[in-house]
Amino acid sequence: MNNKPLFEAVRQAGRELGTIPARKINDMLLRLADAMEQESVSILEANQKDLDRMDPSNPKYDRLKLTTERISGIASDMRNVASLPSPLGRSLTSVIRPNGLHIEKISVPLGVIGVIYEARPNVTFDVFSLCIKAGNACLLKGGSDAEYSNRCIMELIHRVLSEQGFNPNVTALLPTDREATAELLQARGYVDIIIPRGSQQLIQFVCENSRIPVIETGAGVVHTYFDKDGDLAKGRSVILNAKTRRVSVCNALECLLVHRDRLSDLPALVGDMAARNVVLFADASAFEALKGQYPEPLLQPATEASYGMEFLDYKMAIRTVNGPEEAMEHIYRYSTRHSEAILTENPETARQFTSGVDAAAVYVNVSTAFTDGAQFGLGAEIGISTQKLHARGPMGLEELTSYKWIITGNGQTRP
Repeated sequence: MNNKPLFEAVRQAGRELGTIPARKINDMLLRLADAMEQESVSILEANQKDLDRMDPSNPKYDRLKLTTERISGIASDMRNVASLPSPLGRSLTSVIRPNGLHIEKISVPLGVIGVIYEARPNVTFDVFSLCIKAGNACLLKGGSDAEYSNRCIMELIHRVLSEQGFNPNVTALLPTDREATAELLQARGYVDIIIPRGSQQLIQFVCENSRIPVIETGAGVVHTYFDKDGDLAKGRSVILNAKTRRVSVCNALECLLVHRDRLSDLPALVGDMAARNVVLFADASAFEALKGQYPEPLLQPATEASYGMEFLDYKMAIRTVNGPEEAMEHIYRYSTRHSEAILTENPETARQFTSGVDAAAVYVNVSTAFTDGAQFGLGAEIGISTQKLHARGPMGLEELTSYKWIITGNGQTRP
């Protein structure tokens, strides 16, 4: 299939966005937020078709599932995006040089953004709202798991765009086949940035095969270190939330590191997880501390494969460490640089951890579940960047812009 005519149409529509007032974009987003709630029944019917094709035990099932409450949450995020100031045309720096040149750096759109994602239909709404608010057109490549959901959502987006006087080609949904993915990754001259959202395998494939710059997002092997000076009540609550709030998301806790001096508290620290049927893969010391105090069918010896694993399921690894240095060494070896946390009442240990851990988000006495654009006040997010070039952490409106230099003079020439 040749998608180049579609790529060209999206790129051309993106150029037109620069002439549209921010107020008109905001009004369109508010109308779309209302429309998705008003037509939630049809969205849920399409989503159910996708759910019927997936085994409920699949870790992706929760990501795929939409509910009335989740649709309302997506609509709320879209209204938040509409309420935020435009990230475009901001003066980032301004200076007058000794020769009289006025040099100013201003924010501009990235252009056309291609997003490849798996079974997460909410991404279709989130990506569209953020991209258009930041003046970008977007090409979306969803997975076959969410095909019915994404088609229904895109039909709604296109209808609202047309009703509000926009060129609907500012966004397009590509076919779910692999050929469309390959074509998108080779679309130099049409697409400016590729953002993959999904598994480590997906992200690695995109990075290895794209001829377009890639912003890596998503994969999260997340750790929380319970220090010798950690508060048990805080730890119990934070760890449970980080692991079980939504196990299928990239900010979910996958590995608990516990100080050896606190092994006697380990049964109390993780005890609430038994009611959620969380399987624990514990090293020898942690296993002995939990033996007889955690349900036997849910307690397994850890292997090397247990660490560095993004379970996306009701499973968690546990490793015993001798202090923050060993905890940080473990994180350095296995982390995907997404989100890491420490539970401690010692300010110096907390400072050591936040300074020494290399991750997009580092928490002290807080659940890693907060790594989210809306929770960071960004309205929504297009993904969690785990790299260091251009953007890092939750990517909101500001991260979907670049900049250009405007130089104004009065006939100066360079000697």
